[in-house]
Amino acid sequence: MRKLRIVTAILLTGIMVFGITACGTKSDAVSSSNAIKVMLSTTVQSLDTAVANDGEAFEVIADCMDGLTQMDESGSAVPALAESWEVSSDGLTYTFHLRDAKWTNGDPVTAGDFVFAWTRGIKENEAYGYLFTDIAQIEGAQALYEGTGSSIGVTALDSKTLQVKLAVPVSYFESLLYFPTFYPINESFYNSVPAGSYGTSADTILCNGAYKVTDFTPGGPGISVVKNQDYYNADSVSLDGIRYQVVGSSDNAVAAFNNKTLDVVTISGEQVVAAQANPELASNVTVVGAGYMWYLTFDQTMNNANGYLGNKNLRLAITNAIDRKTLVNKCVMDGSLPTYTAVPPQFAVSTTTGKDFSEDQSRFAEFCDYNVQNAKNYYEQAKLELGQQSFTFTLTYGNNEGDEVFKVASEVKAEIEKNLPGITINLEGIPKVDRLQKIQNDNYEIALTRWGPDYADPMTYLAMWTTGNSNNYGLWSNSQYDAIIKDCTTGAYVTDYDARWNALLDAETIVMQEAVIAPLYTKANATLINSDVVDIDFHPVAINRVYKRTKSNKQ
Repeated sequence: MRKLRIVTAILLTGIMVFGITACGTKSDAVSSSNAIKVMLSTTVQSLDTAVANDGEAFEVIADCMDGLTQMDESGSAVPALAESWEVSSDGLTYTFHLRDAKWTNGDPVTAGDFVFAWTRGIKENEAYGYLFTDIAQIEGAQALYEGTGSSIGVTALDSKTLQVKLAVPVSYFESLLYFPTFYPINESFYNSVPAGSYGTSADTILCNGAYKVTDFTPGGPGISVVKNQDYYNADSVSLDGIRYQVVGSSDNAVAAFNNKTLDVVTISGEQVVAAQANPELASNVTVVGAGYMWYLTFDQTMNNANGYLGNKNLRLAITNAIDRKTLVNKCVMDGSLPTYTAVPPQFAVSTTTGKDFSEDQSRFAEFCDYNVQNAKNYYEQAKLELGQQSFTFTLTYGNNEGDEVFKVASEVKAEIEKNLPGITINLEGIPKVDRLQKIQNDNYEIALTRWGPDYADPMTYLAMWTTGNSNNYGLWSNSQYDAIIKDCTTGAYVTDYDARWNALLDAETIVMQEAVIAPLYTKANATLINSDVVDIDFHPVAINRVYKRTKSNKQ
């Protein structure tokens, strides 16, 4: 999952007092004592499920939309708009039976809404189109995505029965369906709003979920949602609404929490340590795994940095020169885990062995560790191969992605320059939207970026590094790797769970041996929560925070 865009603290100071108090003019529900005020770390650009590509947007969308399935408290897929379903004996055909549910304009939610949304998503969603093709393996999706086909194996048998045909069995298919990319869209409403405007305001989004949007401007300082009285499970929703407020600084987040202008805030760095040591705040701190892995991506083409970063030994030198424990203990300080694998820990567990895919963080110590001598050895080999004794690279990072990001970028620069004499790292801090544009358009050298798991399987990371994948930012290509991933998605291993799992471990080994990326740390979220607010569900996969069960006891 691509994440995230954050406004600066300067902007925040102008909106902190003003945006939160002003929201009462939008809806009484979000200013009542039975509503909560929640920090967003970034601005949201769109609530269109075929356009949104960051975790903050997905959280808001999931407040207001349901898909076929949803996550229970443990993260398992359970019925949502699909009241029940059957799976054919060969695992290729799913038949979903929809419950009686309404859109907020009164229209019933129909099977055709899914057909429309998924077909549109495949055609238009470059960032997440691969979820329908390579990951969900929906019949006909690849041809439609490539423009050589006209339909997919998704059919409305009647208004309440949706049939989905897969090209091969997909063991995690049901859990894919709670990801917002797979949510429905009301076709007639979509066609009624101006072209290109769907999901850009409260008036251009239609909801079917626990809440509905009442205030949203793309890139704006806040978003308001209120309880949807027409939700099929409205009796289980306790809150009157949620007011989201963008906060770009941990200091300001704590101040807002202490002033009771926000009920749920995310903090990092020294603020976490201070809050845990403060008797008045310690009981309000919740630390949970967020799933996202921060890593360095390297441009491996000849278009930038003279192509030097296409050299495997140079990349291996850089990844071994970084002390990840220092990054998490000195810069992030929120319970994040130093990470030495391409797939982060604590989200993908084998259904047959119960073992975490990335439990062994020393597995690739030869290729990824804090080992200065190994780093120097790789560096000397790289210099011989490249005929170059010194290198200057630009490290691009998002200057509005949280307090710790600049600190991490600065520490990475310091460690590389200290441990690999002759390498100079220049820092380039730009807004996240510009950082993403650079790495997506092969216009960078090294970038600090992150990815979060969209579903609970290692493929959510490993699929990224296949040739031609839109999220393969370094444009790395390896035919052996592609063949393994293909065998795990459409070939020899799709019906043999354990063989597939082992093959994915083989694929990860190639990524690490080649230093396709330099994994840094797996993010935890340290959250301050008003003691009167209870039952927020936290998940490391897909939707990090869910408020369907949340209650407020504020007076």
